[in-house]
Amino acid sequence: MWTPAVCEGQPPLQINETGCLDGVRFIPSSNCDERPAGCAIDLLVIHNISLPPDEFGGDDVIELFTNRLNLEAHPYYQRLRDLRVSTHFFIRRDGEIIQFVPCEKRAWHAGASCWQGRVRCNDFSIGIELEGSDIKPFTGSQYMALVALTLALQKAYPITGIAGHSDISPDRKTDPGPCFDWERYRAALAAVGC
Repeated sequence: MWTPAVCEGQPPLQINETGCLDGVRFIPSSNCDERPAGCAIDLLVIHNISLPPDEFGGDDVIELFTNRLNLEAHPYYQRLRDLRVSTHFFIRRDGEIIQFVPCEKRAWHAGASCWQGRVRCNDFSIGIELEGSDIKPFTGSQYMALVALTLALQKAYPITGIAGHSDISPDRKTDPGPCFDWERYRAALAAVGC
């Protein structure tokens, strides 16, 4: 398991030939399919998620992405009954990165979406979910992990855009939300030469 504390002084994260991040926990999700032939992966989409809403630390997000969520465990979960979603990566509050879908596949994270005139963002993007909400700040460990993951993805794919879910689906989504510090994230990327 990769966490920021373990990473210090170690080589940078790396995406392998199967589209998986070396050294992190991989929990396969079936909520994915093949990308269109010849479609370059050039966008990162940053989300936030917590289940139950605004509660952290449990495994319900993992259960959602793997279609095993107990819908009776919380009243909010009834609205998720027929939802089939997953992201490529999930970054927990302590900075742990979990992968659900290889980058080469199309994870079902963006839904109806548009980026710079192109629709169906799932086709050409990689989704990163941060364990969080619109009303609570993210942790330093999450920013460290997100920067390290971004660098690995930029090295492996021709990433030219980074957007929030709210940028590609502004009528439907608010995440990563007002508590996500875009300046901090961009400054950290710039500090390492991106």
